[in-house]
Amino acid sequence: MMRFLAPYFFLAFSCFFFPLAAAAQTAPAPVLAAKSWVLVDHATGQALTGNDPDGRVEPASLTKLMTAYLTFAALKAGTINEEQAVPVSERAWRQEGSRMYIEPRKPVTAGELIRGVIVQSGNDACVALAELLAGDEESFVGLMNREAERLGMKNTRFANSNGLPDPGHYTTARDLAILAGAIIRDFPEYYGFYSIKSYMYNGIEQPNRNRLLWLDPTVDGMKTGHTRAAGYCLVSSAKRGPRRLVAVVLGAASENVRAQESLKLLNYGFQFYDTVRLYSAGQSLSRFRVWKGKEDWVDAGFPQDFILSLPRDKANRIEAVLESRQPVLAPLTQGQEIGTLKLTIDGETYGQYPVTALKEVPLAGFFGRLWDAIVLWFKSL
Repeated sequence: MMRFLAPYFFLAFSCFFFPLAAAAQTAPAPVLAAKSWVLVDHATGQALTGNDPDGRVEPASLTKLMTAYLTFAALKAGTINEEQAVPVSERAWRQEGSRMYIEPRKPVTAGELIRGVIVQSGNDACVALAELLAGDEESFVGLMNREAERLGMKNTRFANSNGLPDPGHYTTARDLAILAGAIIRDFPEYYGFYSIKSYMYNGIEQPNRNRLLWLDPTVDGMKTGHTRAAGYCLVSSAKRGPRRLVAVVLGAASENVRAQESLKLLNYGFQFYDTVRLYSAGQSLSRFRVWKGKEDWVDAGFPQDFILSLPRDKANRIEAVLESRQPVLAPLTQGQEIGTLKLTIDGETYGQYPVTALKEVPLAGFFGRLWDAIVLWFKSL
């Protein structure tokens, strides 16, 4: 049962999710045969479990998630289209590693290149798209790093468009989960590319290296990667019912291991966690006293649906304490932070979240402000 308290004193907390929600965990998280990993609930952005999620690693072909993100943005903006012909430079043609097998004198479209990047993991296709979007790969890398910063990928730096080894090219499991979630959120119309199981270009058919597309019908993406230094890596996503999870597994010993460990991680999240809507957008949690305003009270709540990932069957064991930022002084704007919601499960802190004013409250007239100032002065004695 939830309880609420609006104390007179000010308590300020920033909004955050406990990264692994360990205090309320109903079952031990799996330990994977990998270097680092993280499992994220896509709807809430919460990390349900992980190991060294902020440790820097070589991203290998997981780099292509950012190349695809920028390509999708250009498609959505209409600056390119899938049918347009793309010239193939000698630099793109000569790329090492996995390739789509484009050729300088053979026509290729942007749509074919996208499939070459996502399904065939073509290093050559990445450079061709980079040159299409930015003129040259170096300029495109600048766009990649700018976008990574905007998305909040705090421990990521790109040096190329395809993930070939470079000392200045690194990321983390957490940052890759942020990027994967951004693709799913921002470009649902293009996300279907990641479920394509094979693609043929230039007479050469190549299968998608994501084995989970065959092992689990709920998995619909996303991207594999491998170099000697990075090991075998996989960013995967699955949707079961209304819930979607994103798993990042880095540094496994083989293709089979990265697939099995990723599936283990996804199964854990679906089995032991639920995504719960605790409050609806605009729902009033409580009313706070407002001083020096044209109105004496304001409703407090969340501007959007407030949803959390919670250990299964523990949603009814949450206790909530609502603390107001006192004194609440006008003028107030709609959406202005005026309090904090503190959640506990079985006596253990689960999270602290800012609560906002659900409507604006303008200043009162001179005499109204004067009267409230006098009252506040006496209360402070």
